[in-house]
Amino acid sequence: MLQVKNLTLTHRKDLTILIENLSFTLNPGDRAALIGEEGNGKSTLLKLLYDPALVEDYIDHTGEIIGGNCRKGYLAQELPSEDLARTVWEFCQARPAFQEADPRELDRAARQVGLDAALFWDDRKLSTLSGGERVKLRLGLLLLEEPEVLLLDEPSNDLDLQTVEWLEGFLLARKVPVLYISHDEGLLEKTANLIIHLERLYRRTTPRCTVERTSYRDYVDRRGAAFAHQEQQAKKERAEYSAKMERFRQIRDKVDHAQAHVAKYNSAGIPNPSEGRLLKKKMHAVLSMGRRFEREKENMTALPEWEEAILTAFDPEKSSLPAGKTVLRLDLPTLTAGERVLAQNARLWVTGPEHVGIIGANGVGKSTLLKLVAGELLPRTDIRAAYMAQDYGDQLLGGQTPVDILAPSGHKDDITRARNLLGSMKYKTEEMEHPASDLSGGQRAKLLFLAMVLRGANVLLLDEPTRNFSPLSAPVIREVLAQFPGCIISVSHDRKYLEEVCTRVLELTPDGLREA
Repeated sequence: MLQVKNLTLTHRKDLTILIENLSFTLNPGDRAALIGEEGNGKSTLLKLLYDPALVEDYIDHTGEIIGGNCRKGYLAQELPSEDLARTVWEFCQARPAFQEADPRELDRAARQVGLDAALFWDDRKLSTLSGGERVKLRLGLLLLEEPEVLLLDEPSNDLDLQTVEWLEGFLLARKVPVLYISHDEGLLEKTANLIIHLERLYRRTTPRCTVERTSYRDYVDRRGAAFAHQEQQAKKERAEYSAKMERFRQIRDKVDHAQAHVAKYNSAGIPNPSEGRLLKKKMHAVLSMGRRFEREKENMTALPEWEEAILTAFDPEKSSLPAGKTVLRLDLPTLTAGERVLAQNARLWVTGPEHVGIIGANGVGKSTLLKLVAGELLPRTDIRAAYMAQDYGDQLLGGQTPVDILAPSGHKDDITRARNLLGSMKYKTEEMEHPASDLSGGQRAKLLFLAMVLRGANVLLLDEPTRNFSPLSAPVIREVLAQFPGCIISVSHDRKYLEEVCTRVLELTPDGLREA
């Protein structure tokens, strides 16, 4: 069991409170999905629960973590560059559980994640494996540790569709508690039985935590219905209040007018104080009614507050492509990674505003193919192509801030526009000045989308475009991309993305591309 009581996380640099008074308990069999928008502290929370030393340089925390000494297995969202530079064998050998495991245990772990056990001894650099192969390898090593609690940060990232289905079964079969972050709505719908929702309201200044023991779909549906009912009730009460106040003002103005014009003497010239007293008494009653209405206003149903997912849309005029426009004619006899042949006879022809999704097993060469396509399309002058790689590190240089990236010219007008765009997507001023490398994966993804918007791209090359967005943001991302009037060539394992955004889905196999 792992218990968290009144946990508050504060960013040291700008004293931003990421999480406030969060409490929950993980019991055996719990599959707790940690959800929320980008930059709300989900990955930071997992790191803290695994090892406080991972966040002590930038986070202060208060509260209790009970059971923190239990054996925890942690899958980080990204590997550090020093690990990527190691061979697979060196990476495995650095894990004590691997050194202590016998061949039978290694074989069983490999089978559970769909790997050939020989990969554990592979002399290839870890960086040359596909993203999915790396995730599978790390999950296999994690199983060798026999953890009492699993903390998984985006375990479904980069997994092919078949392995995502395996992951669903893997999570459902766990007897130990699991706390995980995932962007895959299908995975969440099938596995989660506890929801921990982190939000930051009022322009990301006020954190709110919600913990409910329910399924993901039930949580989203009931939350939406509750907010809709609350909003309807609040609007009804405000309309009734406005009508009451309008009647009140009419009565008050009428009495006020009568007081101003009351006759001080009757027709016989005798003083007439009774009428003035009557109007004064009536005004007192009217003002009392107004105060009662004000008290009613204080008790009205509040308008619901929730954290909206926002993504700036592309300009249709700049991003459009003619229907017959030739975007790509690629006939590739062999697709290779180093000396390894991944696929043969890969033919990819794309015209006009097609939205193409490429799927395939992990390691078949999808990202390699997209890099080749990017190399061919980015220099073209008859189109404006933009490339979003799976690994953001190459595109978001370490020391650059979001403003630096969106306004490389340094001109005042460009900087102002960049700040306005970032503000519209709820980046705080402090976050605009943070190095991009310090931002969450989802915030960095939004930053790359903004760069594409500013460039006026009409051809988007996207490698797993939804992989770092929360399941609450992903529908907004899909809607923006589905409405994109230009061409999209993408690699994805996101089932909802493929259904809602792509007009063609192709599967890359060792024998080439084929209609899926």
